[in-house]
Amino acid sequence: MGLDFIEGGNADYENALVLAGFGKFHYYLLTICGLIYANTAVGITIISFVLPSATCDFRMTSEDKGWLTAAPMLGMVIGSYFWGCLADTKGRRVVLITALILDGIAGLLSSLTPFFGLFMILRFINGFAITGAMGICFPYLGEFQPTKYREKVLCWMEMFWTAGIILLPLIAWALIPLTFQIKYEWTINDKIFKWTFGSWNLFVAVCSLPGLILGSSLCMFPESPKFLIECGEIDLALEVIKDIYEKNSGRDRLEYPIKSLKGNEKANNVMEIHNRSKRTLSMRKPNHLKILLSEIWDQTKALCKFPYLKNTILTCIIQFGITSSYYTLMIWFPELFDRFEQYETRFPGTSASVCDVSSIVLGDANGILVDDFCGGSIDTSVFLHTLIIGIACIPTSFWLPLCVPRLGAKFFLVSSLLLAGTVTIGLYFVVNSRQNLFLSCAFEALTSMAISTVYCVMVDLFPTNLRVMAAALSLTFGRGGALIGNLLFGYLIDLNCIVPIIIFSVMLLVSGILCLLLPSTGTEALD
Repeated sequence: MGLDFIEGGNADYENALVLAGFGKFHYYLLTICGLIYANTAVGITIISFVLPSATCDFRMTSEDKGWLTAAPMLGMVIGSYFWGCLADTKGRRVVLITALILDGIAGLLSSLTPFFGLFMILRFINGFAITGAMGICFPYLGEFQPTKYREKVLCWMEMFWTAGIILLPLIAWALIPLTFQIKYEWTINDKIFKWTFGSWNLFVAVCSLPGLILGSSLCMFPESPKFLIECGEIDLALEVIKDIYEKNSGRDRLEYPIKSLKGNEKANNVMEIHNRSKRTLSMRKPNHLKILLSEIWDQTKALCKFPYLKNTILTCIIQFGITSSYYTLMIWFPELFDRFEQYETRFPGTSASVCDVSSIVLGDANGILVDDFCGGSIDTSVFLHTLIIGIACIPTSFWLPLCVPRLGAKFFLVSSLLLAGTVTIGLYFVVNSRQNLFLSCAFEALTSMAISTVYCVMVDLFPTNLRVMAAALSLTFGRGGALIGNLLFGYLIDLNCIVPIIIFSVMLLVSGILCLLLPSTGTEALD
């Protein structure tokens, strides 16, 4: 490699990364960021297995289950923007660590609480924390990558999401069918309280441990050097790059030929915000809260001005369309599987659409009480079908990173969303559980690939000082769509089944068309 780009030992960030090489450090970083992404997949979908398992312990009605499903989604809506602001002012690494540890602690506490209200609050906190980790791990990983490898490396994150989707039903299958129970009773003011720790509690506790482990492990990794440069910490950024060089090459860090980095002329505003945020903020002090709100407002205004306004609007609408459809249908797929199972058991050899199955099954279920479900267990077909859906994502998880350098991320975004919209329309025409499972697999594979690709694209669309905030803003729209989508689907699936199916298919098709308006990415150095 020639060193013509070095002027007196001084180089820009992109060339400094190239000279540091691509090797062990990047593989380690991809592994931990990928595991963080897999952990978010587990945290988001865990409620699907908790609902039927905890019905008796919490005496949950259908309305209670609806609120419990909405709680983590609401936490995600609120948390996305909060974590995005902190990551763009405090740093990626410290916010990632905080979000992961908070997620793990809240998850462990939720596995122990005997009170439904407290359990719902803790799952809200889980959603609040996990959206921070989900939104920040892509920018954090991307800012360490040279342009040549960045888009491809980010696309490998899809494989880790698939791993999380596959791992969750395996853990549930191994733990939830266990029959052990630990019980304890106590009396306060002549009122008896009962605490039970059973298999589903153990399942929730086990799924909470990765957050604590990953948060602790991340302490061994550095802050993003690109973020440090934007904050004026150029010398510290150079030390980080030297460490990367040492790990990748096996040589002494003193052999690294670059002695100084060129600063970013656009970083003045970022440095001003960062210097203000360096002070320890306390929410109890009005002036400190005012500083934080001011930072959020400054970042938001920048995103809503030229030249970022167009991309901000597009990514928010696209995220709304993808996320509302994906998280709604993924949460409801086990319910649809169960309805088909019940229908085919009662009427063997008879074909019926999803809407017909729902009306017949629910018509026979009127008047059923919570007590009637106690002592029952989740049918193994639910675990199996969820596992098959995860496995179906493996081909697209490999296809995306292997082909994105040739076809581009934009191609995958458009094609996956248009196909997903078509598949969603097909859900109305299925006549048996096999067809429903097949389309569910296709839907999951296509939409999960689209969600991961959106994160990859956003790393290139916005500069360092706005990157996480832009992702947070689009995530807020997406989680808001998921919250609305779940409420809408739950209300309309029994009244007019075709309406939510049409709505979600249209959202996906429109999102795919809007992706055509996004600029091509993956060919320019990070700003």
